[in-house]
Amino acid sequence: MRLVIAKCTVDYSGRLDAHLSEAVRLIMVKADGCVAVHADGGAYKPLNWMNAPNHLREYEEGGEMKWTVTNEKKEQLTIQLHEILSDFTEEMGLDPGLQKDGVEAHLQELLAANVEKISAGMVLVRREYPTDIGPVDLLCRDVVGTAVAIEIKRRGEIDGVEQLSRYLEYLNRDGNLRPVSGIFAAQEIKPQARVLAEDRGIKCLIIDYDELRGIESNELKLF
Repeated sequence: MRLVIAKCTVDYSGRLDAHLSEAVRLIMVKADGCVAVHADGGAYKPLNWMNAPNHLREYEEGGEMKWTVTNEKKEQLTIQLHEILSDFTEEMGLDPGLQKDGVEAHLQELLAANVEKISAGMVLVRREYPTDIGPVDLLCRDVVGTAVAIEIKRRGEIDGVEQLSRYLEYLNRDGNLRPVSGIFAAQEIKPQARVLAEDRGIKCLIIDYDELRGIESNELKLF
């Protein structure tokens, strides 16, 4: 993990253009190559970011350091470092991953045993399907054999959609799986998370834990 605090300007070009004027910000470079630019506020969400895989180039221009981060889609994040206040790197090692609480773990177990309630003809391939970026909660195949990745949360928020998006991007590189569609399943899904999921072609599933525990659930709602 590399953490740089700097007075900087940031420009993004790709699906749209965006500009962050000069200010002091935190630039985070993770071991997988993900680059995120944060303000001193706003909780977890960065002001702008570039997911891995990408290429980070650092060079000097006009007496100042400049970074260009480019991904496979030719999107580019350009960071002009006007003044570097801190530049710190620490090797963090492998992360064991998020440990789900009892409710999420039980939801996963119940849905795995009853995937046909999500969609008629759906079959389970594997729970906790392993990938290099973390395990997918459920990997299934629908009635026509298309692979479906399902991420399960108690409360569905934007970070859960981002997590599933990363899994889908990774799984779709596998010629034996693609095309892989996604389902974001939760007891409650926040409006912003639903909008982001739908924009990315991910279906949302509202689940009722109490009904599912009783194996009575005809009320799962797939949108």
